[in-house]
Amino acid sequence: MAGNRSLHDLTRRRTIFHLIFAVPCLYVFARWLSPLALPLWVKAVLAIVFLGASQFHYWSRLSSGSVFAPEFPRPLVILFNWAFGALLLLALLQLLVDVTVLLVSLLHLRMVGVPDGIRYTAAAFAAILAAIGVANAIRVPPIRDIDVTIAGLPRRFDGYRLLQLTDLHISRLFTERWARAVVAHANASNVDLIVVTGDFIDGSVPMRRRDVAPLAGLRAPDGVVAVPGNHEYFFDYAGWMRHLATLGVRMLPNAHVTLERGNDAIVIAGVTDLSAASVGQPPPDLKAALAGAPAAARVILLDHQPRDARTAAAAGISLQLSGHTHGGMIAGLAGALGPANGGFVSGRYTVGAMTLYVSNGTGLWPGFALRLGRPSEMTRITLRAATIEQR
Repeated sequence: MAGNRSLHDLTRRRTIFHLIFAVPCLYVFARWLSPLALPLWVKAVLAIVFLGASQFHYWSRLSSGSVFAPEFPRPLVILFNWAFGALLLLALLQLLVDVTVLLVSLLHLRMVGVPDGIRYTAAAFAAILAAIGVANAIRVPPIRDIDVTIAGLPRRFDGYRLLQLTDLHISRLFTERWARAVVAHANASNVDLIVVTGDFIDGSVPMRRRDVAPLAGLRAPDGVVAVPGNHEYFFDYAGWMRHLATLGVRMLPNAHVTLERGNDAIVIAGVTDLSAASVGQPPPDLKAALAGAPAAARVILLDHQPRDARTAAAAGISLQLSGHTHGGMIAGLAGALGPANGGFVSGRYTVGAMTLYVSNGTGLWPGFALRLGRPSEMTRITLRAATIEQR
């Protein structure tokens, strides 16, 4: 009985998910397509194309069993992302046109018509923006440099450099070739340590084995350490933890590693993702992560999601590195994503005495691969000791 209830709930959630993405499509049908002076058969063809694009995630689930892993050839995944993005942008632009027309009509006390040319212009603009957004999303990102000042940082770690990779989402979109290029850039960054703050993949180990293989080539003097993201829990968490370890990635699920330079030390700690408990895995436990760590050492925390940054700051963490939000993907969306992420979406934040850095991400989910005004990044972080004036 409980199994039937769970299956019913899953089916209901999936239906709601797909219906949500159908809403922009219906709006485009009603407010953009229907008023155009086009033959009925042309409108019918366009309606089918729009409907097909709006259900990209449904086709993805049919291809792999998960909306998070579209198992199509890469060109088709790119095409779907462009079409899906163009449809959403067209819905937003048409809404802007409709609001503008309504205001003008109220001002003139009569209805104002919208020429077809404006609708065609909106569609062309949406298509171009979507193409730019997809191109920005799938590139191999540049290295972004930031300095972080830490009070009490040991002298021997002044100038220590880390490279943060996050939200790789290795998949049919971010493939072996892309991963190899990311590894080459990372290895050329001349850092002391590489950290990965979760969401390595979209897909199971058998599906992604070849695409993640280049990660075995990551090299830094102090190695590669990482934490899982929520997407690892969607695809055989235990299997991925074992496989990533075989690639030379030291996972820190509620654990830490101590880095030493002579008598000086810093701690790199990691916690599991907030979604862990929902699949029967240990939830984030900062106390467990720090158990046995040198009491006086400065701590850098890897936490995929930035939501609990205030808790980390209260626990005395010096620097937290997170991802998850993809920087909002499109400029202007930060406000919408903020409440679900503790108000932290992109870039540097001061949280009490702690610095939080939320990376825009190295890759992103292949189900919505658009970036407009929120570029991808590999983040090179240089640690600086606070001067007397800064303390």
